[in-house]
Amino acid sequence: MANNASANRQARQGRQASRPQTNANSNKSDKFASAGAAAGGFIGGLGSSFAPPININVNRTVNNHGSGSGGTGRPHAEALLPSPEFTSPAQVRNYCNSLRAAAVTLSIEVAMGSEILKGVLAAVPDPQGRAFGSRLRAQKVARKMQRSADALRDAAKNAAACYAVFQQEYEEEINRVRHRARRPQVPQINWAQQ
Repeated sequence: MANNASANRQARQGRQASRPQTNANSNKSDKFASAGAAAGGFIGGLGSSFAPPININVNRTVNNHGSGSGGTGRPHAEALLPSPEFTSPAQVRNYCNSLRAAAVTLSIEVAMGSEILKGVLAAVPDPQGRAFGSRLRAQKVARKMQRSADALRDAAKNAAACYAVFQQEYEEEINRVRHRARRPQVPQINWAQQ
């Protein structure tokens, strides 16, 4: 029996040595301790660098117009501009603002496309082997697209100017309606008179 008891004791000690006894709470604290050490090492590594705050804004435009192609493909012109119904000054303003915004966006995209086109075409070797010949040819082609971007930028300026001229030319009619639409002033109590 003594042999049996000592053998059991040795077996238990061997199991304990191979696997440390832990309870559920100490297991959690180990997880958090290692996570804290990892975070501390990460923060410590960033201590000598400067990280400015970054704000990200996402603008999402939802097109609710039904399209015959099942919603696939490029948007049509009616998706960029409202319908040209000019029955009120607000509709004139809305149309001019929408045209200006679309022209600015397209101008930026076309200007970027021009630069990309210039870069891609500059990589094509010149057939005559002239020095800087590939760059000159690429610049000639991209110049036309850059002029398109400039024209779109001018269209945006003219759309804004259109509404400004509308306000100047029809100021009398607009003010006539504005005065009618104002609320009557409520009499104020003069507390100084007693």
